[in-house]
Amino acid sequence: MALTTVLQSLGVSTRDTFVAPADACLGRVIIMHGASANVIWQEHDGTEGAGLCSLAKGLSQTPVAGDWVVIEERRVVDVMARRSELRRPHPYGKEPQVMAANVDVVLIVIAVNLDLNERLLERLSMMALDSGATPVVVVTKLDDVDAPGDADAFCAVVAEQVPEVSVLLTSSLTGAGIDAVRARLPAGVTAVMLGASGVGKTSLLNALEGTEELTRTVSRGGEGRHATTTRKLYRLSSGGVLLDIPGIRLPEVVADQHSLDQVFDDIDELTLHCRFRNCRHESDEGCALPAAVASGHLAAHRLATWRGVRAGATVVGSDAPRDRRRARDAPRADQ
Repeated sequence: MALTTVLQSLGVSTRDTFVAPADACLGRVIIMHGASANVIWQEHDGTEGAGLCSLAKGLSQTPVAGDWVVIEERRVVDVMARRSELRRPHPYGKEPQVMAANVDVVLIVIAVNLDLNERLLERLSMMALDSGATPVVVVTKLDDVDAPGDADAFCAVVAEQVPEVSVLLTSSLTGAGIDAVRARLPAGVTAVMLGASGVGKTSLLNALEGTEELTRTVSRGGEGRHATTTRKLYRLSSGGVLLDIPGIRLPEVVADQHSLDQVFDDIDELTLHCRFRNCRHESDEGCALPAAVASGHLAAHRLATWRGVRAGATVVGSDAPRDRRRARDAPRADQ
């Protein structure tokens, strides 16, 4: 697939392996409006086109923000194969909802001046890992801390919750840390921002690009309606694109077993030391997890989050072969 200026500005890269018809007008969905979509596309002469396009009947799948699509006479006639899907469960128990497609980086945005929701942080990390994207935690509102050490302490707690995930401390007001975020968004990279309402996602976008997206005052406690009401795709001066999604409430997570293991790898290792291999890790005799909490090797709130995720997350692919799980579930020869 030829990487033209228009397509490159929309985030296409060598990682996209779909094959579009030679004479097709290829574009990218930026906003969905029910049975229609706002799309930016490349015309046959190489120029850029944009507008609201209807959806043709019989599409292989309903497009979402970030999808690559074929346009004919302002109609979406085909949806290209996706290389990644950011998903969450359907509120009515149907198939999981795809929130965005073809995402490379997930910016998990949290505010330093609000109480840390460890459960949301860990679940969003799993959502990112499940999609195949790289999660990055962006801590906002550095300018709103009482003492410089408070921000460092907050970031230390965040790093403890999501090991192996980069944590960037920023202020949209002063510009601190904004260049570090830009560095994560070079040409060919599509990023998405996830986070609860009031954490400063729109302000972060404004700081990144100098845009003037509508914001609404949100109280220190986080109350208030988030200003972003549609999914939008922004082409950034750094070369990448950023997909802004409305603030979401704490979701159940559609995650595969590998994602769970990455976020809670420390707990997964501890379970290998349980007395019985079929330990349920609740109040079972010889369970290694309460002992780890008692000795200070495992935080009690982290264990509680892990138990809650195991009980509430929708896990897919959990029957895939995994040597450690098979060994753990097998009877111990020494008991």
